[in-house]
Amino acid sequence: MPSLKILRNRINSVKSTQKITSAMKMVAAAKLRRAQAQAEAARPYAVRMGEMLAALAASEGGNPNASPLLVGNGKSQVHLLLAVTADRGLAGAFNGNISKAIRVEAQALEAQGKTVKIFALGRKGNDSLRRDLKDQIVGTRNFVGKKVIGFAEAEAVAQELVRGFRAGEYDVVTMVFNRFHNVMVQRVTEQPLIPAVAPTANDNVDEHNYEVEPDDGTLLDRLLPRNLAVQIYSALLENSAGFYASQMTAMDSATRNAGDMIKRLSLSYNRARQANITKELIEIISGAEAV
Repeated sequence: MPSLKILRNRINSVKSTQKITSAMKMVAAAKLRRAQAQAEAARPYAVRMGEMLAALAASEGGNPNASPLLVGNGKSQVHLLLAVTADRGLAGAFNGNISKAIRVEAQALEAQGKTVKIFALGRKGNDSLRRDLKDQIVGTRNFVGKKVIGFAEAEAVAQELVRGFRAGEYDVVTMVFNRFHNVMVQRVTEQPLIPAVAPTANDNVDEHNYEVEPDDGTLLDRLLPRNLAVQIYSALLENSAGFYASQMTAMDSATRNAGDMIKRLSLSYNRARQANITKELIEIISGAEAV
């Protein structure tokens, strides 16, 4: 049995850890409210952008001069997977789920004879995927040190993707991220980015009557890169809200586990202390009887 000093040190150490996890839980809860509000505020704009894109894309059906960002370049050999993760950990399986989904998708595409490339958006995803997919990572970006991720950051990523697509570096781009559902649930979502997939289910596209100048094709050339940035920015906001929700849940669980460990260690400490007291009493009594 460990000595009383060792048990005291363990108890104090766990108590210190419990204070840290409790503080991190409260910080994550405070940041979650702001991140959730941002994600929810961005959703209507992203949806409206999709409706506009669907209305314009409907008029481009069968047009041989349609934008490649909308209809693709006619090939699907090289796939780029955009892995959106957080820059920090201590959030349970939040980042691990994205890395796992990327690996599964990469294996499935390679089994079909496709070439897979990866763009890691977030430090944790880059660190994880480099362990076994280092040769397939063609780009990486993180936001370490930034308190708030702005639209400019998403737009820079979108510009990089468009540049690579137009240069023929890849044919299809798919984004994998965690969509925030509630505090307990964040769903791994795969969203095609290039070619763009216009909404088709219950979007009431025919009800929108847009007057476009100078023409649909010119507007699509400007709208599609913008829509790409909007979708990436929306995913970053969803990812941020999901991260803080996962971190809050993980820290709450860690705090409760620390409390349970303190109870077990305290029980062991009291038993050891009682055993030492009993042993000392027996020695005293035995010595008194011997005299």
